[in-house]
Amino acid sequence: MMKRYLVIGNPIEHSLSPKLHNFWLKKYNVNAIYEKKKLNESELPHIILEIKKRKIDGINITVPFKKIIIPLLEKLSPEAEKTQSVNTIFLKNDNVVGHNTDINGFEYAIKESNIDIKNKKIFILGAGGVVSSLIFALNKMMASEIIISNRTKQKAEDLKKIFNDIKIVNWGELPESDVIINATSIGLNITDRINLDFSKVGKNKFFYDVIYNPKETNFLQIGKQTGNKSENGKLMFIYQAAFAFKLWHGINPEVSKETIELLD
Repeated sequence: MMKRYLVIGNPIEHSLSPKLHNFWLKKYNVNAIYEKKKLNESELPHIILEIKKRKIDGINITVPFKKIIIPLLEKLSPEAEKTQSVNTIFLKNDNVVGHNTDINGFEYAIKESNIDIKNKKIFILGAGGVVSSLIFALNKMMASEIIISNRTKQKAEDLKKIFNDIKIVNWGELPESDVIINATSIGLNITDRINLDFSKVGKNKFFYDVIYNPKETNFLQIGKQTGNKSENGKLMFIYQAAFAFKLWHGINPEVSKETIELLD
């Protein structure tokens, strides 16, 4: 019987998850299909029920449901528990389990970019669903300091309840740092601009954007223009998908040049 997998979110149009997963499903001869579905929050209980009834075999979660989905789940992996963020769901021993593959996805992507995080100061813009995963991974990679700035300060304060060693600054401030990460959704539209003055940032910094589609946001363009290294979220996206694929199918998919070019 053909298995069925989904990515759910709102918006969902920009998601390249089906393209990637279906490529691997075909490559490894797995009898399954992977689709995307735009949902409203009120439809989440029904979709969890579909997993319970084995009508759906696994789900990836994207914005804005990574946290909202948690009360509907029966078990969480330690990573999902600590970050309070779920991006992968599956059924195990009749329990609907939530897991977080964003952490490993980010860690692998950073290692592949040849950036050494150890003892570096990190400045993150945003405090949404994925940020707790970034903090978790950065702590694992031994960053010296993590500073967060979010337009709604309360959301940043909420993160401090989980990770009490992070520092929070007001939106608009640009503290001294080695790595600047855009984890906001500013940039999903090509016309989006982050209204911060990056001209005084200095050299030898690393600009990282979680967004992978479009592949060069205004934020990354600024990184380049100021003479800094910049990288989009494509590898993180590919690796978090690879970890989900392994969870579901027991196969470690190869992340090859072909895989990367598939998403261009």
